[in-house]
Amino acid sequence: MRCPFCAHDDSQVKDSRPTEDGTTIRRRRQCEGCGARFTTFERIQLREITVVKSEERRETFDRSKIDLSVSLACRKRGIAQEQMDQLVSGIQRQLETSGETEIPSKRIGEMVMEGLKGLDSVAYIRFASVYKDFTEAKDFEEFAGSVKDVGIADAGSK
Repeated sequence: MRCPFCAHDDSQVKDSRPTEDGTTIRRRRQCEGCGARFTTFERIQLREITVVKSEERRETFDRSKIDLSVSLACRKRGIAQEQMDQLVSGIQRQLETSGETEIPSKRIGEMVMEGLKGLDSVAYIRFASVYKDFTEAKDFEEFAGSVKDVGIADAGSK
C-alpha cells in the first residue's frame, strides 16, 4: 500500500479489525519509508459494476460517490456515521448481488432516495432536491408536502 504522505510503496500492517457491521476490515499501517501511520479499509467486491449515465456514458461504479452524496444529505442531522455506512453498504451489496454488470445511474439514485426516506426526512428531501433537479421553490414545496403526506418519521428530531 502506497504511503499517502511520502508515496513510498511499502507499508506494514500494525493492526487489523473488522468494523461493527462486519462488511469492512480496518487496517492501521505504518510506512516503511517515513514511519507515518495511516488507516485503510478493505471491502469485499463481488463483481465489477458499470454505471450507465443518462447520456449513455459508462463509468466504473465508485462507492465513494454514494458516500459523499449521503454525507452531504445527512450533514448536521445528527445521524451516526455507522448508519450512513450501513445504508451505502446495503446499496452496494444489492447492486453486486443483482447479477447485472451494467446498472443505470437512475436506479442507484432511487435506491439512495429509498434508503434516506427511512433514515431521515430532511436528508431525503435534500438528496431529492439535487437528484430530481428542482428548479423552483414550488418544486421543493410540492415534494416536501408529499413527504409530509407519506408520514415519514424524522429519525433526527429532538
